[in-house]
Amino acid sequence: MASFPDEIVEHIFSFISGHRDRNSLSLVCKSWYRIERWSRERVFIGNCYSISPERLISRFPRIKSLTLKGKPHFADFNLVPHDWGGHVYPWIEAMAKSYPWLEEIRLKRMVVSDESLELLSRSFPNFKSLVLISCDGFTTDGIAAIAAHCRHLRELDLQENDIEDHRGNWLSCFPDTCTSLVRLNFACLEGEVNAGALERLVSRCPNLKSLRLNRSVPLEVLYRILLRAPQLVDLGTGGNSQEPRTVRSANIANAFLKCKSLRSLSGFWEVAPSYLHLVSLCAGLTSLNLSYATIPSNDLIKLVRHCPKLQRLWVLDHIGDDGLHVVASTCKELQELRVFPSDPYGVDHAAVTEEGLVAVSKGCPVLHSVLYFCHQMTNAALIAIANNCPRFIRFRLCIIEPKKPDHITMEPLDEGFGAIVQSCKNLRRLSLSGLLTNRVFLYIGMYAERLEMLSVAFAGDSDEGMRYVLSGCKNLKKLEIRDSPFGDGALLAEVEKYETMRSLWMSTCNVTYHGCKLLAEKVPRLNVEIINDRDLIEESPSDGQQVDKLYIYRTLVGPRKDAPNFVLTV
Repeated sequence: MASFPDEIVEHIFSFISGHRDRNSLSLVCKSWYRIERWSRERVFIGNCYSISPERLISRFPRIKSLTLKGKPHFADFNLVPHDWGGHVYPWIEAMAKSYPWLEEIRLKRMVVSDESLELLSRSFPNFKSLVLISCDGFTTDGIAAIAAHCRHLRELDLQENDIEDHRGNWLSCFPDTCTSLVRLNFACLEGEVNAGALERLVSRCPNLKSLRLNRSVPLEVLYRILLRAPQLVDLGTGGNSQEPRTVRSANIANAFLKCKSLRSLSGFWEVAPSYLHLVSLCAGLTSLNLSYATIPSNDLIKLVRHCPKLQRLWVLDHIGDDGLHVVASTCKELQELRVFPSDPYGVDHAAVTEEGLVAVSKGCPVLHSVLYFCHQMTNAALIAIANNCPRFIRFRLCIIEPKKPDHITMEPLDEGFGAIVQSCKNLRRLSLSGLLTNRVFLYIGMYAERLEMLSVAFAGDSDEGMRYVLSGCKNLKKLEIRDSPFGDGALLAEVEKYETMRSLWMSTCNVTYHGCKLLAEKVPRLNVEIINDRDLIEESPSDGQQVDKLYIYRTLVGPRKDAPNFVLTV
């Protein structure tokens, strides 16, 4: 290929979309580096502090799509202070000057102000897609600016954001000329919406395929929307706790039947009894999200029986083991299962057990992703699951009670998780829980060759456990540890490993300030951030003081300039 003209090589590069593959191509030679630099249109940045906006612009002058992540993953569990950082405004300000052709921004765990959304809406004339996941700092005034000024908007996706609703009529800010929407998701909004504006918007967007409503949208409005948008593929229902007054159930059923392309359903915060049978009308469903629905177990089982083509199922744990047996016998194409706790603090709650997960692993031959909350587990069950599903890519098991052993043998769960990592050769993401010793980390280091993310809590005996992981998992990118006995010895044992990882998070462990200083001295290209409850600017910690939270990540630009006073960069 070295003799090919640059135009031919660039055309070949256009068929390679993965950012890792393109990064590898850029290392082949200077010519390919230059071609990849000028032809790259999509960039993924897993940590907004690993690089500066200016450096991104210098490296890739022509990107059209940016995915940017901010706060560490444990922010989802309230372990990262609210004002830790992750502001997107500097990025939008820099890109507004250099990327006028930008079309897409996807943000996760970022602080997004109304000012930043206003600037975004006025800076990119061809802007088409905004996706905000677990972000905060903005209100519906900022969303209204996006609606009013982004004339070519195809996607507005708001997922699990903390949004202040200052403007209930933000939907009316879409101009009458807006006909381009393909995806609209405002399920996380809590305020009332303008039903008339919503119906008019849906009516004039013939290509709308995905619509997820918030719980304030009543069944009557949903009925009128379905009549106007029978082409929907993905639907998030609104609030349906009351029996409809203005339309009959038969009419609503007919509206659902006309949506012949419908494949995904979600929402269901509150469900009236007569509404449940509507799900059964959608026999072609491949995705069903009932993680907010407190549907009685018997009704839930009936619904699952009518959805034999499900590939993804999210549900609360009151489905019970009987319900999961029905899933196992009905949903032979299931690829992803998530079972969330309906009462995470109710230890005696009759939730699902290991029996249900074993049944699903046996009955669903293409299952490859599991997130499972339960109150008990056994090694035998985990070994059976590993044998039944060696194709797992993601396996996340949360036993609600920390350090709980195999409830039959009272042994640690080391052998069960050891079977998972030994059998599942393509495992990329693993979350552990229960009583675990250093042996499980020995297994992970030996067998989890493709593991990229490991999340650990209340596990291990000594520093040796963490050493096993760092020395063995060659592809590890993110390591998250909380409430475990790992200290300075573990932190400093494999310091070169951190240069190949994206980040390390440790909280409530045995790491000291002295160990953090030594790490920063050995690997100056890392940002070593200590996050304590006390103010570290006014009072410097002693060398022997244990740090409350430690966040380590690679960076090309040195310590960040917007660190709050409770964050100390060593």
